[in-house]
Amino acid sequence: MSDLQYPIGRYVARTKFTDASRRAAILAIAEAPARLRTAVQGLDDSQLDTPYRPGGWTVRQVVHHVADSHLNAYIRFKLGLTEAEPRIKPYDETRWAELPDSSGPVAVSLDLLAALHTRWVSLLERTAGPDFGRTLFHPELGVVRLDDLLEQYAWHGRHHVAQIAAHRRRMGWR
Repeated sequence: MSDLQYPIGRYVARTKFTDASRRAAILAIAEAPARLRTAVQGLDDSQLDTPYRPGGWTVRQVVHHVADSHLNAYIRFKLGLTEAEPRIKPYDETRWAELPDSSGPVAVSLDLLAALHTRWVSLLERTAGPDFGRTLFHPELGVVRLDDLLEQYAWHGRHHVAQIAAHRRRMGWR
C-alpha cells in the first residue's frame, strides 16, 4: 500500500541547500503543470473518478488537490519573503478534497496550475539565494525555511504525477 501512496518514496527533507539544488527544485516546479496534464490526458470521467489506490482520492481529486496545495504554497512563499517569520495557517486537505469544486472538470485546475506556476517560477528564479533561508512558522511543523518549502513542493508535484502514472499503468490505460 505504501508504494501505491508513495510511488517515489516519502518526502525526505534536505539538510544542505545549494544553488544547484534550488535550480533543480525550481525546474521540477516549472515542469509540474505539464507533467500533470500529460498524466491525465485522455482519461474519461469514469477513469478520473477512480481512486488511484484503495481508500485514496480519485484521480480528479488529486488534480484539484495539487492546484489547492500549490496555491497555498505560493502564498506561503510570498508571505515568507515579505514578513518576518509569518505564522501560516494549515488547512484540512481531506476536507478540501471533499468540497464540491473538487468534483468539477480537471481542465480548470490544470489551467490554474499552469498560470500559477508561471508566476511562481518567475518569483523563484528572481529570489536571491540568501532569501531562501527566510522562515515561516507552521503550527504543526514549527519553523520552516523557504528552502524546505521549495524542496517539498518540487517533490509534491512529482509525487502526485507518479501516483496517477502508476495508477494508469496498473489499470492498463494508455
